[in-house]
Amino acid sequence: MSNGHSYTSYQLDSNGLIPWTPEEDQIWATLINKQDELIQGRACDEFIKGVKQLNLSTSKAPQINDINKILIRETGWQVEAVPAVIPAKHFFTLLSEKKFPAATFIRKSHDLKYIQEPDIFHEIYGHCPLLTNQSYADFVQYYGKMALKAPPKVRKYLFRIFWHTIEFGLVKTDDGVKIYGAGILSSPEETQYCLKEATQSKYMQYNSQRVLRTPFRIDILQDHYFVINGLDDLTELIKEDFIALAEEAITLGDYAPTFDPDPDGNYARYN
Repeated sequence: MSNGHSYTSYQLDSNGLIPWTPEEDQIWATLINKQDELIQGRACDEFIKGVKQLNLSTSKAPQINDINKILIRETGWQVEAVPAVIPAKHFFTLLSEKKFPAATFIRKSHDLKYIQEPDIFHEIYGHCPLLTNQSYADFVQYYGKMALKAPPKVRKYLFRIFWHTIEFGLVKTDDGVKIYGAGILSSPEETQYCLKEATQSKYMQYNSQRVLRTPFRIDILQDHYFVINGLDDLTELIKEDFIALAEEAITLGDYAPTFDPDPDGNYARYN
């Protein structure tokens, strides 16, 4: 699989294992040890608990079989190895079946700070700890089911819900605002940036209609973050009709972006 950075996804062997190299194990070790330190006091308690439950190695890149034993036990989810960025319908189908897609490659040393293409560190470390949480897991499955039902134009808007919650969401706790979004929790830079006092003016209370009308860029630190009141809010969101809300958002139009377009003149790859 080529993604513009010369990355290639591994094929699983006959035992379902990924043949990580010593260099790739070292990259995983560098990433996870750094993040394990940074998330303390920043990640929500549910994420910290999930990291402990997964018992991720701090010296070797993970094997999907090991992750799946725990996820299946906790919430019935599992990780599905995929070659790269997959078609939207395939992505949503997997989510609707309680399968989280993960490309079987890891970023190179020159991309440690940020990679646009989601790699195994983003998928396993960023997403899987909270897939042990029932509210989070149920919401991701519901999102997949709704997106499958939606026409292509509506799906483009529905991805904003995923982006502003599962990828870059923040949550209120008794100890202040914490992180639950995987795009943040797998990024050392954004983990620190999003909770800085100077950044807090960028916080907005989560509202699905507002989220659906809010564009984003994938290649910059986020210029705003939506905050939920607790992970239980994700259970309440399952009661909403995302398709109807997205159709209304399309009619109302987008809010003006507060960032410059990317060099290609786009706001995001999904717009």
